[in-house]
Amino acid sequence: MSDVLTLSDVTKTYNLGTPAAVEVLRGVDLSIARGEVVALVAPSGAGKSTLLHIAGLLDTPDSGQVLLNGRDMTGLGDRARTTARRAELGFVYQFHHLLPEFSAAENIILPQLANGVGQRAAAARAADLLGRVGLSHRADHRPAELSGGEQQRVAFCRALANQPALLLADEPTGNLDPETSDKVFEVLMALVRETGLSALIATHNHQLAARMDRVIGLGG
Repeated sequence: MSDVLTLSDVTKTYNLGTPAAVEVLRGVDLSIARGEVVALVAPSGAGKSTLLHIAGLLDTPDSGQVLLNGRDMTGLGDRARTTARRAELGFVYQFHHLLPEFSAAENIILPQLANGVGQRAAAARAADLLGRVGLSHRADHRPAELSGGEQQRVAFCRALANQPALLLADEPTGNLDPETSDKVFEVLMALVRETGLSALIATHNHQLAARMDRVIGLGG
């Protein structure tokens, strides 16, 4: 069975208006197996976010190949990339980015509706996910009424709403205090293991990284 994600000889250079272009990624090779949780440890400026954006089909490499579930994503148009991203990928960031005017449950329901899921099924999925992270009693609360740790748990649920094959997370606990970070990370790992999906999780926290299946680095 093919890997969920494969990056082959990926390069990315940005021209920031200076005489010399900035080479962010050079010949990156990366593969993630089904059910594998991989930590990406990289210093600031090493290209971590760029790599995640390319893996998540939010950006395109200058050269190289991006395979998602064995399918070449490299030459796809914007519409096809958006469809693949919506159906097969989940995203979690350092900040929760929940929609403030909607409740926790609604924030999880909305991406499902956008993906063609019916209202009743979307609501049931949201309720199930909130139950898994211990937030059933907060389903009707808006983000401003939730703690930082609760907000991030809702963000995890939203990322998993459409049952993606791969979760991409960029410092998902980086905005939390150490105690809350540890608890929220445990919830994330439990969700990932229960659902059997793969994950690429960028973190500066080496202790958290060590709890994943494999750690990869990106040069600084």
